[in-house]
Amino acid sequence: MVKKRVPDWLNNSMWSSTTATATTPLSPSHHPPPSSPFTEENDRLRRRQTAAAQQPKVDPPVNVPPPPSLSKRQQQDDQKVTANSNVTDVTDNSDAESGTHSAEDISRQAQLLIELSRKVINMNELRRIVCQGIPDGSGVRSTVWKLLLGYLPPDRSLWPAELAKKRTQHKKFKDELLMNPSEISRRLDRSTICDDEAKCESSGMLSRSEITHGEHPLSLGKSSIWNKYFQDSEIIEQIDRDVKRTHPDIAFFSGDTPLAKSNQEALRNILIVFAKLNPGVRYVQGMNELLAPIYYTFRNDPDEDNAAFAEADTFFCFVELLSGFRDHFCQQLDNSVVGIRSTITKLSQLLKQHDEELWRHLEVTTKVNPQFYAFRWITLLLTQEFSFTDSLHIWDTLLSDPEGPQDTLLRVCCAMLILVRRRLLAGDFTANLKLLQNYPATNISHLLYVASKLCTRSSV
Repeated sequence: MVKKRVPDWLNNSMWSSTTATATTPLSPSHHPPPSSPFTEENDRLRRRQTAAAQQPKVDPPVNVPPPPSLSKRQQQDDQKVTANSNVTDVTDNSDAESGTHSAEDISRQAQLLIELSRKVINMNELRRIVCQGIPDGSGVRSTVWKLLLGYLPPDRSLWPAELAKKRTQHKKFKDELLMNPSEISRRLDRSTICDDEAKCESSGMLSRSEITHGEHPLSLGKSSIWNKYFQDSEIIEQIDRDVKRTHPDIAFFSGDTPLAKSNQEALRNILIVFAKLNPGVRYVQGMNELLAPIYYTFRNDPDEDNAAFAEADTFFCFVELLSGFRDHFCQQLDNSVVGIRSTITKLSQLLKQHDEELWRHLEVTTKVNPQFYAFRWITLLLTQEFSFTDSLHIWDTLLSDPEGPQDTLLRVCCAMLILVRRRLLAGDFTANLKLLQNYPATNISHLLYVASKLCTRSSV
């Protein structure tokens, strides 16, 4: 069998991850690639990326109220990150490109503001603008995500009524599903007492509440509120543990501050309500990681009224997001055409289509099963592979796909493999598995550009 030649567009040094080389040293068994015409340019890029990697990790804003000041803080921090990590095609002058990207961000932000100011928003145009990310500091990510997830209709005049209806509905869910069975019993007792008061007074007897079998704490009946409560206790305990572990390095989510505790309580409420409303899926570990970016974005909305209802808005957007991925969390469907293994197979086929040499080396020569690394990539939408700020930019692109996030997610995953192809081709099973399970830092704008390039070539 004749080995398929690697496409010329993949041989360009732009597909190699220079950032990865700078931030993650190769093992002693690895040898640097032979010199090329771009060696000098690559060396300069490595020095710039090393300086960027040494910058302190940007912590998302701590003080939520008031949201407008948060937006300024986030804008300043993110601008520092962007300025230090803006690496482009190695064949061009990186200094000139850095300025060009800044101009592109400004232009994209202006286009976004114009589109969002229209009476009826053109969703196709909005998706086109957002597909390469929302500029930091624009303060519109919350609104854009609500539109992309279908929570807000394109007609702006309908927003107030739609928001009021959904937020009222969420309050009812909380009142009904987060209530302790003792409170439910007390309410039932009150209604029973009120109904029998007239009879009791006429007979001279004191009113007395009767405990039915279904309302007894020891009842094992399927309709018993106490039996359901104890069945839910295990899931609620798991939710509590996972919520406390959500982004422990970010003060917004972790710690004993009133801010962190308030945000943890909101995440907990959303996940419990979701689990009770979706008994077929309930709660699966990792859902908290998918919830965190949405809640963080909505809670930091510059509009104080919207920020105050972040929990309700996040709940419905979280439900919408999971509607396209819920089968990945259902173990019974793992081996079906809609299960997680089928999705991982699609990633393998996509890599084979675009880079058969790399695919063969990974899956045939070194026998690195895609499930070893892609399971987490796909189920958690890359939230664990990159910094929190970078994850938000990736999600901008994922949510902008009109067909749903999955196809774009697979292209981004494929681009991640291609960007480190040189290291993968030089590695064995152990080295490659370690690299892919601890993906090196990379320029997100460049990663998304490569993913879009794969989309273009697939359609040819």
